[in-house]
Amino acid sequence: VQLQASGGGSVQAGGSLRLSCAASRRTIISNNGMAWFRQAPGKEREFVAGINWIGSATNYADSVKGRFTISRDRTTNMVYLLMNSLRPEDTAVYLCAAARSTGGGSSRRDYNYWGQGTQVTVSS
Repeated sequence: VQLQASGGGSVQAGGSLRLSCAASRRTIISNNGMAWFRQAPGKEREFVAGINWIGSATNYADSVKGRFTISRDRTTNMVYLLMNSLRPEDTAVYLCAAARSTGGGSSRRDYNYWGQGTQVTVSS
C-alpha cells in the first residue's frame, strides 16, 4: 500500500502550488479520512489540513486557514491541497496520510498510512 504525493516545487512568496496525493489501492482512501502534514528541517511533523471520507468536512491548522484548501475526488481517488499566498515559513516536505477511520482529524495518531512526501520551497 502506497500513498504518493506530488506537485511540490520552488515558488516565490505569494505564489501558489497544488499538491496531489494518489493511493495504490482504491480502498485505502475512498472510505477513509485523509490529511496533509508537513515537516520542516529540525521541526516536528505538523498537521496542515484534513478532510473526511466523503469530503463534507474539512479542518485546517490556524497557520494555513484562508490560504490552503484541501479537497478530494472520490471518483479518481485523489486528494489535493491547493496552497495560495505561500510564505517562506510554509517551506517543508508535505506528506499525505490516510486515516484509520472516516474522519480527518489533526492528530498524527489518527493516521496509519503515510506517503513519502513532496518538497515545497518558498523563497522571499
